[in-house]
Amino acid sequence: QVQLVESGGGLVQAGGSLRLSCVASGSPFSQLTVGWFRQTPRPARELIAAITWNGVTTYYSDSVKGRFTISRDAAKNTVYLQMSGLTPEDTAVYYCTADQLRALRAPNPTDDSWVFWGQGTQVTVSR
Repeated sequence: QVQLVESGGGLVQAGGSLRLSCVASGSPFSQLTVGWFRQTPRPARELIAAITWNGVTTYYSDSVKGRFTISRDAAKNTVYLQMSGLTPEDTAVYYCTADQLRALRAPNPTDDSWVFWGQGTQVTVSR
């Protein structure tokens, strides 16, 4: 069983930056593809970024491309989501998710069939 613990959320002004962290345990980190979903008042959770188990492939949704960067640190079993140029539309609960050896070939951003989920961290961007 994989445990995922997110941190780094909070309140930030528009134009500011935040870095979310997701620490994974319970499974070899080298086998985990890790993603970040966010959930807004709209009904569907949206995959906004992901990185494969080997770090070779990354995915970004159009809504965050060019502003967010996902990375992983194998020594710390941690995946980061660096968010910059934040806008009020980025306000959401952000969830870390993981799946073993999941490929990232044109992922469906509303496909939430990932196996493991964190508890979520709130990000609020004020005007």
